[in-house]
Amino acid sequence: MGTARHFLQLKDFTLAELEHLFGRTVELKARQRQGRLYQPLAGRTLAMIFEKNSTRTRVSFEAGMAQLGGSAMFLSTRDTQLGRGEPIEDVAEVISRMVDLVMIRTFEQDIVERFAAHSRVPVINGLTDEYHPCQILADVFTYIEQRGAIRGKTVAWVGDSNNVCNTWLQAAKIFDFNFHVSTPPGYELENARGEGFRSMHLECFKDPHAAVAQADLVTTDVWTSMGFEDEAEERKRKFAEYRVDADMMRLAKPDALFMHCLPAHRGEEVEAAVIDGPQSIVWEEAENRLHTQKALMEFLLLGKVES
Repeated sequence: MGTARHFLQLKDFTLAELEHLFGRTVELKARQRQGRLYQPLAGRTLAMIFEKNSTRTRVSFEAGMAQLGGSAMFLSTRDTQLGRGEPIEDVAEVISRMVDLVMIRTFEQDIVERFAAHSRVPVINGLTDEYHPCQILADVFTYIEQRGAIRGKTVAWVGDSNNVCNTWLQAAKIFDFNFHVSTPPGYELENARGEGFRSMHLECFKDPHAAVAQADLVTTDVWTSMGFEDEAEERKRKFAEYRVDADMMRLAKPDALFMHCLPAHRGEEVEAAVIDGPQSIVWEEAENRLHTQKALMEFLLLGKVES
């Protein structure tokens, strides 16, 4: 089905392509902050398909497309036949004949893969149960923006081995940094995720304090992701020792940063003193979803823009 380029996992792009996106992000962020109009996507339309709720994903894509001169169309399962059982392949065939770009936020990764296979236009994974490439695109950019090169650094993940964790693991291999993971028993990374990764890129710890020791970046996420709400109380008990608090952060490097992709539950996966403290860059991280995704959409529709 055509030659459209898709962004379904972080590893779909090479290191050189991701570094190009980061360079464009710097330029696009500067233009936006200086109020310089830049609308290369005038007349283009982004279809945003949401099967899972969102704040940051919707606002960042919709605002980003508007700033680039295009328009964004919000489609929930209530608004389309997708929620009534129409085959994903048929929806992709139709929608991709009417718009220039599609972003999907859904459940199984297979859904975005099948949609992309039948789409005439680029498809972006806005989140699936397995991966969240747009989030890690913003996260890695934010670290580099704050501290410089991430190569050789240590990123510590504490909590649930969810879609964000899976994507950080891909980033470790691409950007050549160390990824420390500490999860409660029974919530470890799936073995297949770590296959082919050298120990320098992935190390798993039973003790979260050991994982965080001398880390350059500490990051976490909610203990109960969307779709697992019925496990919330059980998870609170099992994850109690995996809260990122001030004592844990003191084990990281003195200039270590803290990230959280939001929404956050203060007092659960992170202590208020950490997420609202001086090492936290969660608001910069959230804002950068807008800027990195603008660079992504520009690249998918226009290729490498150098000016």
